[in-house]
Formats: sequence, structure tokens, C-alpha cells
Amino acid sequence: MIDTRLITFLTIADTGSFTKAAELLNLTQPAVSQQVKYLEVYYDVKLIRKIGRNIKMTEEGILLCEYIRKMQAMERSMKNHIHNQSSLVKRYKLGATKTIGSYVAPDLLGGYKKLFSSTEVIMEVANTKDTFRKLLNREIDLALVEGPFDKTKYEHVLLQEDELVAAFSCHHPLCVKEEVSLQDVLKEHLIFREQGSGTREIMENYLLSKGYGAEDWHVFMEIGDITAIKSLIRWNLGYSFISKAAVQTEVAEGSIHIVPIKDFYIKRGFYFVWGKEGPDIFIKSFTDFCRMHKKNL
Repeated sequence: MIDTRLITFLTIADTGSFTKAAELLNLTQPAVSQQVKYLEVYYDVKLIRKIGRNIKMTEEGILLCEYIRKMQAMERSMKNHIHNQSSLVKRYKLGATKTIGSYVAPDLLGGYKKLFSSTEVIMEVANTKDTFRKLLNREIDLALVEGPFDKTKYEHVLLQEDELVAAFSCHHPLCVKEEVSLQDVLKEHLIFREQGSGTREIMENYLLSKGYGAEDWHVFMEIGDITAIKSLIRWNLGYSFISKAAVQTEVAEGSIHIVPIKDFYIKRGFYFVWGKEGPDIFIKSFTDFCRMHKKNL
């Protein structure tokens, strides 16, 4: 277990206040101050400076916070691994980005559970940024993500490729055209994914590479829920750049139409990503199963 004085210090850093930290930890403010003084004496450095009524972390304080977070991540991982060692039912956490979590991962999880009944895989769905934060903090054992990431920092393997398309209501005038220009599409109301989304990052980078700045995109709404985006598209309130896998049902039923854009073709990978200290046996079992059975589910 991590020393409570370190937890107190991290809480001060996160709240920016001795008073708020004391309230959260159910301590008196003098007790919080005393714990910080102990750490400063122990490490022989100044960790916090008071500037009027505000506080500021020193460089040493910031460094200590980083180490405490790593300790917390290690403790979470250690606790889970020790529990699984003696447990009849092994439990692991899979982090999935929103498109994958809604339209790809559920069938994979169902198929895996049938074959490995003594293993529970709990899925947590978030955008790409939050999923990587959880992976870094070891709140999850494995991630299944879309969008760019630093492949030198993580172990990874490709599950499958996906295509981004321009999805419009079947009632939109552009749907009757065999092909349109990207410039024509960008004149319409764009329903964009939220900041931190892998889909959004890919599209922003692509549009910027084509010379279109943010002022050219005509963003009508920013929404993190893919089901809501599809509903708005069906009501002809805007269009979106979205995973082809996410709209295949609506395209088949005719409520959403994929508008072909001249010289527009964006492929991206769905990747399994994990840290070098991940639970190797589970990761190999799960990733091998998903890659082998993805076409049959």
C-alpha cells in the first residue's frame, strides 16, 4: 500500500488547495500541512510554494507526483495479478474506443467468453485519449483503439482495418450524385466527434493536409455519442465522417447514404495496445482469438 502522506500530497496537487485536499481526505488542514512538511524533510527539497492564497508545485513536487502516479498504477496492476493468481475466475479489463466498443468488441467478447468461461473480460468504453490514459495508469490491462498513437511506446498488434466515410441522410441532395468534391462536402453542416476522439484526430490531420483549416469545416455540432450522431444524420441535420463499420446497418436499410468523395480514401487500423508489463497469457489468448475469429462473429 502507498504511504498515506504521498496520497495526501497528490490530492493537494490535483485540487490545488490544502483546504480542498483536507475535505476530500477527511483530515484537518493542519494535519495535511504536517504531512507535506514531513515529505519535504524526508526528501530534503521544497515541494510546494505558496504564492499569496495560491500554491504552486516546485519542479521536485511535480516529479514526485509523477512517481506517485506510477506507484498507484503499479499497485493496481499488482493487486489484480495477485488476485488472479489464486482465483478460479480470472478477471481482466479491456479498454475500447467508442466506435470499436459499440460495433466491433461486443461480438468478440461474446465469442471469447463462450470458449473461455473461466475468464471475465470487463470492457470500459471511452475516447482514444481517455483509453490511453487508463492504459498508462494501468486501470485497464489491454486497449483496443482507433486513431494514431506512438507505436514505439507500446506493444501492439493490428486487429483489422477500417475505412472512414462521409455519411449523409438519404434525403440529402448530395446523395443523388455519383461523386462530389471534398470542398462541396465541407460546405454542409458537419457533426464532429469530441476532442480526444481518434476519428476526429485523423480527420483534422487529413483536412489540414489538404489545406482546409478549422474555419473551413463548418462544424455544426460536437458529439461524443455515435448513436446520437447517426440519429442526427438520419434526421438530415448534418453529416459526419464516421467509421464504415458503424453505419453498415443504416446503409443497408437505406436511412443513411455514403457519399463518394473524389480522391478521398482514409483507412485506419483497429489496434490492440498494451504495456510491456501486461498480463502476457491473457493478452496472447485474447488477441489471438479475436484476430482468428473476427470474420466469423
